[in-house]
Amino acid sequence: MAKDTLSQLRAGELSGTRELHLSRLGLKEIPEEVFELADSLELLNLSQNQLSSLPDKLSGLTKLKILFCSENHFDHVPEVVGACPRLRMAGFKSNVIRELPADALPPMLRWLILTDNQLQTLPAMLGRRPLQKLMLSGNQLSTLPDEMANCHHLELLRLAANQFHELPAWLFDLPNLAWLAIAGNPYSKIADHWRDGLPQIPWSELELIEKLGEGASGVIHRALWKSNGPSQQNREVAVKVFKAAMTSDGLPENEMAASVMAGQHPNLIQLLGQFSNHPDACEGLLLELISSDYQTLAGPPSFDSCTRDVYAEELVFSLPLALSIATGIASAAARLHDRGMIHGDLYAHNILWHKNGHALLGDFGAASFYPPAQRELLERIEARAFGYLLEELTARIDPRSSVPQAWLKLQKQCLKAETKKRPCFAEIQQVQESLRTAVG
Repeated sequence: MAKDTLSQLRAGELSGTRELHLSRLGLKEIPEEVFELADSLELLNLSQNQLSSLPDKLSGLTKLKILFCSENHFDHVPEVVGACPRLRMAGFKSNVIRELPADALPPMLRWLILTDNQLQTLPAMLGRRPLQKLMLSGNQLSTLPDEMANCHHLELLRLAANQFHELPAWLFDLPNLAWLAIAGNPYSKIADHWRDGLPQIPWSELELIEKLGEGASGVIHRALWKSNGPSQQNREVAVKVFKAAMTSDGLPENEMAASVMAGQHPNLIQLLGQFSNHPDACEGLLLELISSDYQTLAGPPSFDSCTRDVYAEELVFSLPLALSIATGIASAAARLHDRGMIHGDLYAHNILWHKNGHALLGDFGAASFYPPAQRELLERIEARAFGYLLEELTARIDPRSSVPQAWLKLQKQCLKAETKKRPCFAEIQQVQESLRTAVG
């Protein structure tokens, strides 16, 4: 497809195009014809090529909003990126980047992806950009510039798999921070015994039936577990096979550890065990197969929404149904924090719901363990994510229903700008259960 696009580009057939995908073509430089699209081009995807630099004329793409340069050979983010006047999203995942020059940061930058590189320091200029989403997992960072205390718009931050021994105090004061990943750092240690007691299922007992989905960390299949045990014969399960690669959220090992340490809970997907002896030495988990009667609450954020999930326009909930979903997720989150972990990705797109009101919180890719002394603040960062969920559910409650003031008050409390003034999940759960009982 990309080869066809390149042919069309060179033939002058893409005049007026807004999106251009030129990935996996072995490019060592940008084709000259790209710059003829300056009057229209808004998204340029140059991922998975052999680029190590970008020409100065890139700044002439004055309508460019999104630039992807992942999986190339950049050892620094080119300064010309900062000269793109309307650029708001830049992705340089999985290069060999050791330097992020201050001049490489465009003035309207909202979303920056630098996952899986070799950064040891960051420029103070980050604190002067309207960042909402910053992906820094898989680098060699041990500190963040103090100027980032001014990142008041920052909502999602990924710091997994770096070298942080502590988090800067100002991080807990960021008014909009709601989604934080910190696993794989000295600060966030995995318990040594996390595999203890975990059933090991030989790969030979599993027969993959169909692919159910694929995320950043792995692929999920519906499978048949053909154990010799009489109680497990021909049991249908879900099998998650992890990828070895670093994801924006962190490392597969951390996700597996979090899934195990979360334990059993009615609003978490049941873990059945870990498979062993995979032919390609992959690791993964066996999970309860969720009925097709469950559906995902929303789609993930779009380029435009940046940090907010995208719901089906026609989705409407009765008040009891919305209360039931929110109560279940509050209970699941309370369980995780009781186990010393932050989910890190408490989003509607990671929630499955049933028309009977039952909800399941999934995807532990961003889950992180934390020191007990930091629970109060980290739990209240995640409370803001729950506040966003309440806000989204409120907008979709049947307008013929009267939303209880206690619900709206809780939503407001979870979204307070001052982290310490937000409720913990035990308090959130108590309010939600009281509301659910009162509404019936």
